[in-house]
Amino acid sequence: MAEHAGPDVPPAGEPALRTLAMPGDTNPAGDIFGGWLLAQMDLAGGIAAARAAKGRVATVAVDALSFHRPVKVGDEVSVWAELIGIGRTSLRFRVSAWRRPREAEAHERVTVATFTFVALDHAGRPRPVRV
Repeated sequence: MAEHAGPDVPPAGEPALRTLAMPGDTNPAGDIFGGWLLAQMDLAGGIAAARAAKGRVATVAVDALSFHRPVKVGDEVSVWAELIGIGRTSLRFRVSAWRRPREAEAHERVTVATFTFVALDHAGRPRPVRV
């Protein structure tokens, strides 16, 4: 399990997901809609959880979601998913999203949350995690 980086330094390794914030993803104020960002975090966490569980997973909880900075149109958004806990059928990840403005190299953390996923069998029932 990973030890998470601080608020000013992205986690080590490659992000689970990297995408570009587009004009169609904005709220009425012109910033990127929080729901879009949450969806990107769920995708990234799901990718990491499926790899760790070696199979299908489902999101069952999102805890302690907090937004720190807005994301702007054109920002590169990178999402890291760090495994922080394993239960009998579940995995917990600290998922953090970071923005990188087009004209900069430095990342800024924009949001972080704890996601819980449950490993599922072929019929969609919880199954033991085999990490």
